[in-house]
Amino acid sequence: MIKKIFGTFGTRLLNAIVGFVTLWFGTNFLGREAWGIGATALVDVSLLLIAVELLSGSGLIYYTPRKSFVTLFKISYTWTFIIISLFALIFYLLFTFFPNIYHAFVPEGYGFEILLMVFLYSLHNFNMNVLLGKERVGTQNVLFIIQFLTQLFSMITYIFVFDIRNADAFIYSLITGYLTVNICGFACICRYFKDNGNEPLLATAKEMFNFGSMIQLSTLVTMINRRLSYIVIKNVFGDGEVGVYTSGTQVSEATKLIGNSIALVQFSSISNMDDRKKAADITVTFLKLAVILTAICMLAICLVPKAIYEWIFTAEFAEIKDVLVSLSPGMVFMAANMIFSHYFSGVNLPKHNLFGSLVGLLITIPSIFILIPMYGIVGAGISVSLTYLGTILYQWFVFKKITGTRTIELVPTLNDFKTLMNSIKSQIFKQDC
Repeated sequence: MIKKIFGTFGTRLLNAIVGFVTLWFGTNFLGREAWGIGATALVDVSLLLIAVELLSGSGLIYYTPRKSFVTLFKISYTWTFIIISLFALIFYLLFTFFPNIYHAFVPEGYGFEILLMVFLYSLHNFNMNVLLGKERVGTQNVLFIIQFLTQLFSMITYIFVFDIRNADAFIYSLITGYLTVNICGFACICRYFKDNGNEPLLATAKEMFNFGSMIQLSTLVTMINRRLSYIVIKNVFGDGEVGVYTSGTQVSEATKLIGNSIALVQFSSISNMDDRKKAADITVTFLKLAVILTAICMLAICLVPKAIYEWIFTAEFAEIKDVLVSLSPGMVFMAANMIFSHYFSGVNLPKHNLFGSLVGLLITIPSIFILIPMYGIVGAGISVSLTYLGTILYQWFVFKKITGTRTIELVPTLNDFKTLMNSIKSQIFKQDC
């Protein structure tokens, strides 16, 4: 398990580095407005994916060990084509009859590209979730590397070879990355087509929908939290400030690789076990590890002088440092949120992720309309921190009630460190053998 965590962490670390390089090219050669448009399009993709992932999202990790692959493939692919077709119809109707509403949510000229990205990422996500459900974490990591490296190099090509200096360069690079990794990912899951069970499709789809709806409703609320901030910032300050705020969140979210790496391995493991006590123990250990490491990394990022960020990303993005400071508590809380969320999903209690997100939404709505007009993009960062604080307080209350975990158990101990080091040594010893 430790080996998988470090493998996933290494992959996410490389992704963070590549993301930083991508951000540098975007800020230096595309500018804040183009970067803001690209970020808005990407958020729209994330919102639309929520509907698709009702039957092809992270719930597949839970069902892959429990259902035949062919059954999951038929259900997920059919659902994906239905939802994408529905979105295309909605886009057409809005564009034709309600253009003002359409352009309020979809950046002008990027409707087709957004739908294409949703389609490609949906198929890619199916591949990745099946691999995680099969506990093929290493293969999933390799595909992830292929994705973000392809995106980086294709974006450089679009900028310097084709001389594209607007949001097209970023969006085309995403499409190129998704297309490439789809081909590679499909090749990795082809072996499972021989796993053809006799489960009834409709009954299985209904079961998956009931499970996935809780996860995706939670994700929807989280995305609404994020999209609301973008809408308020854009309407009050314009696309340029959206670009700066997005850049700040991208730098801060580099720390997500810690919690995300740990949580993915946690979810993959918990989904394949029936021992609730062991699942709770794993969660507490991983929670402490994720929070401590994230806090250390976030502190280091915040200590970097403002002049350094201005030098790296140009004077247009000097406010990145202010955004980072306001977001720093939220990134630590987010690490805890990921661990709790993957626990509840792994033990088939995803409703508590939804309830936690709703608590966060109740905090987001008043805070962004008060803090953003007063403090700008810094106010948006403070709102994020308050939102995740409320979410994890709810999740901790429920986790404590379900598992009987005492608050004192959250305090890191020397034994936690020893256990971690022994696990690392055992994995190294296995590799040497």
